[in-house]
Amino acid sequence: MNQEQITIFSILIGIFTLFIWGRIRYDVVAFMGLILCVLIGLVPSQDAFLGFSHPATITIAVVLVLSRGLANSGAVDLIVNHLVFSIKRVSMQVAVLSGISAAFSTVINNVGALALLMPVGIESSSKANRSPANVLMPMSFASILGGLVTLIGTPPNIIIANFRNDIKGEPFTMFDFSPVGGVLALAGVSFIALVGWRLIPKKRRTQNTGGQLISIDDYIYEIVVPKNSELVGTSIRELDQIAEKQDVEIVGLIRNERRILASLRHEEINSEDILIVEAGPKELAKFLTDTKLELGVSKEKSSLLISKDTMMMEAVVQSSSRMEARTFNSLQLKKRYGIHLLGVSRQGTPIRKRLPNVQFRGGDVVLLQGESESLAELVSSLGCLPLAKRQLNWGSQKNAGFAVSIFVLAIVATVMGLTSLEIALSAAAILMVISNIVPIRNLYQEIDWPVIILLGAMIPIGGALESTGGTQLIAASILDLGATLQPPLILAIVLVVTMTLSDMMSNTATAIVMAPVAVSIAGQLGVNVDPFLMAVAVGASCAFLTPIGHQNNTLIMGPGGYQFNDYWRMGLPLEIIIVGLSVPLLLFVWPL
Repeated sequence: MNQEQITIFSILIGIFTLFIWGRIRYDVVAFMGLILCVLIGLVPSQDAFLGFSHPATITIAVVLVLSRGLANSGAVDLIVNHLVFSIKRVSMQVAVLSGISAAFSTVINNVGALALLMPVGIESSSKANRSPANVLMPMSFASILGGLVTLIGTPPNIIIANFRNDIKGEPFTMFDFSPVGGVLALAGVSFIALVGWRLIPKKRRTQNTGGQLISIDDYIYEIVVPKNSELVGTSIRELDQIAEKQDVEIVGLIRNERRILASLRHEEINSEDILIVEAGPKELAKFLTDTKLELGVSKEKSSLLISKDTMMMEAVVQSSSRMEARTFNSLQLKKRYGIHLLGVSRQGTPIRKRLPNVQFRGGDVVLLQGESESLAELVSSLGCLPLAKRQLNWGSQKNAGFAVSIFVLAIVATVMGLTSLEIALSAAAILMVISNIVPIRNLYQEIDWPVIILLGAMIPIGGALESTGGTQLIAASILDLGATLQPPLILAIVLVVTMTLSDMMSNTATAIVMAPVAVSIAGQLGVNVDPFLMAVAVGASCAFLTPIGHQNNTLIMGPGGYQFNDYWRMGLPLEIIIVGLSVPLLLFVWPL
């Protein structure tokens, strides 16, 4: 091993370690690694940002816009609303939601498909008085499996297709993934629907029944301002300074039987006003003692926090959210927008202490209160996923047909060889923006920029690994481990190694690192490279053992109330099934 190889391996190990640690967002880690490679001389400065103009990067960005267009058009709602809400049996509910998730993921990016359907799963579970944990993990795994079927279903497929173009002059096409991916998706969803969901711990499957995932009824109180109170004439903002120190949140005001929830901070306190507060019993008792206010009696509880102008909304913090690793206070949402943080749930466990100073993590569920007109837009701009199902807009049915037609035409143009995939999809995205299916003001919000930065940074790093001979070294090590093994077993090892890496870090980064390794192994064996590239595509996507390997698994962690070690219970047998089926399928469809 020469000095350059030692250096690139050291950088990669550092990147992987930071990915697993998770305290620094993965796109920042990858970009740091890229700049370090440039400074050291492993990546030429003129090639540093070629990854951002790579066809794979452009294609993934455009696919995200198209996914939002199909969702906005109403096409998804028309299908889901006719299939889901009449289901009573939990096994059938799991089967239908998993099947729909997998089907949508074949044409919509699998993260987008889950984000679109997860509120449906939560609402249908609530109506059936069941825990959403019964359906969310099956939906996540099924959407990952559905992404295996087509080129645009998941970023690793796009990366692998373009990598093949670099080495053979011809990429994998739209449906080259279907013979293997289709069988794997069908087998995987069948396992999930018949057996897999039953492997979720019973404790998870019986919790969180009811409406909201975060219950605050026991923490909402009415406080009466006496006639002779010293606080009369002061503003709510001034009282906030006392309340926040004691972990009490003032969320509303009742005056002459009229509730004031919006623009609350500038209201002056009058005698006999009733303050609506959220607090724990101990914190409330101290607050009442210090302020000499009086406890009132409320029978309505959380309904006090809703008016014609104000609403509450549960949302899940996504791994790419602006909220991740920040606190409510640092975001200044109350000061800027009048938003209140009413609750935080992490892995199904409510956090009650010092909510404004809780550092948010991907997968956390937050309960927010704010003005009805602005809250939903603010939640979206923060990169959070609302957990209330969107209302079906029947007036958008005409858009559904138009959006689907645009998408189908783009695919047909690609399949017929009229233009490249990225050009066809870009044209379709432009048409959706021009027709206002994807409003131009929201265009850049629909792109998962951390994934784009990750991809743009990791492509040159992957090139450095290859140019230094690092990929050949990894390939030689794998071949040494299986020196007495036949190529089919070496193929299985590549698949398992890729799966293992993907369970610990981003599937996009895994595909970028393992693709050249697979090519090197195939070259040294003197066999067809295609089954090895396809093995990397399958392995990079199939991350079922942890909540950190795939964004979908992170997304469901809070709403489902899952713990870190819940995933492998269904994920491990599923990965064994995938490996067992993948190797013979790959060898049959793509002979050595």
